[in-house]
Amino acid sequence: MGTEYLIDAKGLHKHFKKVRAVDGVDFSLAKGEYVALLGPNGAGKTTLVEMIEGIRTPDAGEILVRGRSLNEDKSALYGILGISFQETRFLEKITVLETIRLFASFYKQPDEKIGKVIHLVGLEDKKDAYTKNLSGGQRQRLALGISLLNDPEILILDEPTTGLDPSARREIWDILLKLKNKMGTSLILTTHYMEEATQLCDRIIIMDKGRFLAEGSLSSLVGRMKMPDVAFFTVEGKIPDDQVIRQSDLVIEWDREKGRGKCEMKNVATDMPLLFAFLEENNLRLIDFEHTKPSLDDVFLSMTGRRLSEETE
Repeated sequence: MGTEYLIDAKGLHKHFKKVRAVDGVDFSLAKGEYVALLGPNGAGKTTLVEMIEGIRTPDAGEILVRGRSLNEDKSALYGILGISFQETRFLEKITVLETIRLFASFYKQPDEKIGKVIHLVGLEDKKDAYTKNLSGGQRQRLALGISLLNDPEILILDEPTTGLDPSARREIWDILLKLKNKMGTSLILTTHYMEEATQLCDRIIIMDKGRFLAEGSLSSLVGRMKMPDVAFFTVEGKIPDDQVIRQSDLVIEWDREKGRGKCEMKNVATDMPLLFAFLEENNLRLIDFEHTKPSLDDVFLSMTGRRLSEETE
């Protein structure tokens, strides 16, 4: 039997005048799966999730939710979906507890559920605070809590940690990992943070100019591009005169003024000893050493010639 998808979309297109925001993509989401849509601003991520949410209608293509067409019946989606946007505006002169209670009333949820949600997003000590006095991270946790009130099977988060400091970002990550491990929630996450996609998601889809460029885990994407690990190191001693040195299968590039070298390694287990042997043979004393693995930004750069931080025109 094949995988049973909560969401199965085929051939989605959405154009705005001359801009092909989404240009013929297929997307699926299985139960319990966390999927990241990773790409720069303007890649088409938000337009894609807005079609999945039922906010926008595709120009072409079809979205199935539990096997039922969203084009024919959007009610199939609303009962199982929770949404949290990049920025949510709240009534400023009501408290966190009053805000959660207001939204819970739309789903006819009991007070017990309100308390559970406040606990889940870590806002017990802020439940009597006015929303206008919350920090950016606390406001995002409140928005996330609201999206969880209907016990959604599918959670869609659009750039949920943009602008947050690293500590606040990790608080959001901890909540999402708890949802995955204890509640089996499925997640669609749009982000341009490489670490966020890597930490949270089972599958990463790299998107640019309305199209999917590649998808898979970080290791599979790096393996597909055949990208080497890189070692950066600083040495003390007389560096060979050549700026580029080939030693067996190694290529060592030197910044002679700084005494700093760079070496790409296709096979760390065999290449690392070769590098250390070369340094010893040439009486070069190692001062510092950094071994880096290819990142999603490196994969994106290899595919497009641009960094993830650069906006798509």
